[in-house]
Amino acid sequence: MTPEPPRHLAEALRRRGWLISAWPWRALAYLVSTVPIAGPLAVGLLIIGAPLLPAVNALLLHDRPPGIALLLFLVAGSVILVALAPIVSYGVAVVERWRLRLVDSRPLPASPWPGLVARYRSAATWREVAYLFWLGGFAPVAYWVFLLLVLLDLGMVTSPWLVGDAEPVVIWRPIETTGEAIPYAFVAVLLLPVLCYVAGLLAATQAAVARWALAWPVDATALREVARSRTRLVGAYEAERRRIERDLHDGAQPRLTSLTLQLGLAQLDVPEDSPASRPLAVAHDQARGLMVMLRQLVHGIRPQSLTDLGLTGAVRELADAATIPVTVHADPHDELPEIVETTAYFVVSEALGNVARHAGATRAGVRLTRAGGDLVVEVTDDGHGGADPARGSGLTGLADRVAAVDGRLLLSSPPGGPTLVRVELPCRR
Repeated sequence: MTPEPPRHLAEALRRRGWLISAWPWRALAYLVSTVPIAGPLAVGLLIIGAPLLPAVNALLLHDRPPGIALLLFLVAGSVILVALAPIVSYGVAVVERWRLRLVDSRPLPASPWPGLVARYRSAATWREVAYLFWLGGFAPVAYWVFLLLVLLDLGMVTSPWLVGDAEPVVIWRPIETTGEAIPYAFVAVLLLPVLCYVAGLLAATQAAVARWALAWPVDATALREVARSRTRLVGAYEAERRRIERDLHDGAQPRLTSLTLQLGLAQLDVPEDSPASRPLAVAHDQARGLMVMLRQLVHGIRPQSLTDLGLTGAVRELADAATIPVTVHADPHDELPEIVETTAYFVVSEALGNVARHAGATRAGVRLTRAGGDLVVEVTDDGHGGADPARGSGLTGLADRVAAVDGRLLLSSPPGGPTLVRVELPCRR
């Protein structure tokens, strides 16, 4: 199977063929295109920050406060900087989101202009401002260090041709002959791939900072509202499910039972050679089939054993009905919410069904425990392992059922086994 191509530079750096791929050139394009953006920002920060150094130096070394003119300049410059930064950062952020596609193909939604006042009040704005200062402060320093390393390496590579009758080439020490320069050139050639990886790492770091700073912040209020909405939907679903169960169990099922009995009695009263005998027998069989189907539907909504025996008893009943030996361990626990009991029951039922159909196991185990405020359900088997949610809908449907009650499903199934399905269900009331 062909591996999926990397989507961003940090992932590409971990691949073996990085040096012979297009990613080093994309990283170089990203670094080079940073210079015309970071350069003016660095100059602007230097204009404001340079007078601050002598003021701090005079205060620390000579215990002399800075002059009034210098203080006024620093205060005015700082105010102007803070006032203009949210406006300048918007344009820089637009360009940076576009440039990020050079080294990261994952989508990064653009932030629309919210209005001048809202721009100053938004948390996302000040994250962009922080990135602006990072781009104008840290990036130029890192780029200068990297450029010095590149120039040093190029000087070592070309040193055999630069050595002559003129002044000696100085690297760490003076080099006067070609023989002395050749080892340095050889080491420098070996270091060229290392510099390529350093350039990729520098570009990947900058891209990661840009993605963190320029991504839309998570709206915590919206997330809380989504969580409340899902809780309301689950509660409404549970109430509707119980209503349907009651209607089927107390309404439709007794009437269908009565109809079956009436058809049976009518069948006894009609002679076997009567033309009505055959249709009555067919109707009686269909009514009995409908009773079985209706009983299964009611059981699928909420098993009667769960109502009569509780979760532990219902799980033991599932274990007794399994085709392989199943051991059940259940810690004593308080009364659980109905939705949690129902979800846990169907988790065990589906997991044991998967074991019987796919695992090739000789034994299985079910464990029900409480961990803090959660009910933990663990189903293990000694089968051949290799369970993969991508190969079927059983585990995916199980994970969706668990997620609907704000739980989570964990799966461990290495090739050769054993398999462990662990489900954690919160028991909030």
